[in-house]
Amino acid sequence: MEFATEIATTIVAQLQKPTLAFLIGGMMLAALGSRIEVPEPVYKFIVMLLLLKVGLGAGISVREADLAALAVPAVLAAIVGVVIVLGGRATLARWRGVSEMDGMATAGLFGAVSASTLAAGMAMLDAEGIAYEGFIGALYPFMDIAALVTAIVLARMSAERRAARTVQGGGAATMTLGGGRDAGGGGLDGDLVKTILVDTARSPAISALLLGLAIGILGRPESVYAGFYEPLFRGLLSVLMLVMGIEAWQRLSELRKVAHAYVLYGIAAPLVHGLIGFGAGMVAHHLTGFSAGGVVLLSVMAASSSDISGPPTLRGALPEANPSAYVGTSTGLGTPVAILSIPLWIALAGAVIGV
Repeated sequence: MEFATEIATTIVAQLQKPTLAFLIGGMMLAALGSRIEVPEPVYKFIVMLLLLKVGLGAGISVREADLAALAVPAVLAAIVGVVIVLGGRATLARWRGVSEMDGMATAGLFGAVSASTLAAGMAMLDAEGIAYEGFIGALYPFMDIAALVTAIVLARMSAERRAARTVQGGGAATMTLGGGRDAGGGGLDGDLVKTILVDTARSPAISALLLGLAIGILGRPESVYAGFYEPLFRGLLSVLMLVMGIEAWQRLSELRKVAHAYVLYGIAAPLVHGLIGFGAGMVAHHLTGFSAGGVVLLSVMAASSSDISGPPTLRGALPEANPSAYVGTSTGLGTPVAILSIPLWIALAGAVIGV
C-alpha cells in the first residue's frame, strides 16, 4: 500500500511540474476547440534560445571538469545513449502499428537525459551521505547528444530508404541523395549516410545545440548565460510545451490502436536502460576507480528521459514525429518510473561495490 501511495504521489508531482502541466494545458485547449496559436517564427526563435541555453550550460560544465577523469565515463555515457536508441529501434520502432518515426523519436528521448531526474538522484545520494565525482553533471551532454543525433540520423535514413523503395516499386530506379544507386533498398549508399549526417548537423536544432556547446567550452559565456539565458529558460520552455500539447491532441487519434506499446515501453525502458547504465558505470569503476555514487548517477541518467533538450530538438529535426508518442510516453510514464527506480540503483551499488 505504501509503495502504491508513493507511485501515486510521484505521478501527481510530475503532473504539477511546468513541463507536463503546460503540455496537458495545451491538449485541453485543443480539445475545447481553442484557436490559440504561436506563430511559427516565434516558435523557432524560442527553440533556438532553449537549445543555445542547453548547449552553453553543457559546454561550461565540460570546460570546468577534470578532463582526464572525465574521459572514460564520458565515452561510456555516449555509448550508453547510442545503445539505448538502438534498443528502441529494435523493439518499439518495430512494433506492429507503431510508426517508425514515432518509435525512433521516443527512443531518442529515452536515450537522452533528464536534468531534473539527475538532480533528484544527486539529492538522494547527498541525503544518504554517498560521495560522487564533481564532474558528473558534465556527463549528461555526452549521453544526451549521442542519443538524439543517433535517433535523428537513423529515422531519416529509414525515411530515405522507404522513399527509395516506394519509387522503385513503381518500376523506376532511384538515385539516392548522395548520388549513388540503392539497388534493392536493402543497403544505404555511403554518400547518403554522409549527406544525412551533414544535414543533421546543419539542422537548426542540432546547430544551435552544438554552437552553444562549442561556445561554452571555448568561450567565457557565464555572464550572458546567467543574465539572459537562465532567467528566460523556464518561461520559454512552458510556451514550447503548450505548443506541443496542442499538436499532441491534434494527433492523438494516431496512437489509439498502439497505445499499449508505449505504455509497456514507458514502464520497462527506464529499468532496462538503468541496468545498461549500471553496467557502463561498473566498467568505469574497474578502469578508473569511478565511485559507487558515480555508478548510481550514470544509472539514473540512463534510466531518465529528456524533458528539456530532447523535445525541442526532435520537434525541429523530426517534425513528422507525433509529440503524443514521444513526449507523452517520456514525461507521463518514463520520468515517474525513472525517479522511483533511484533507490534500486543505490541498493544495487551498495550490494556490488559497497557505499
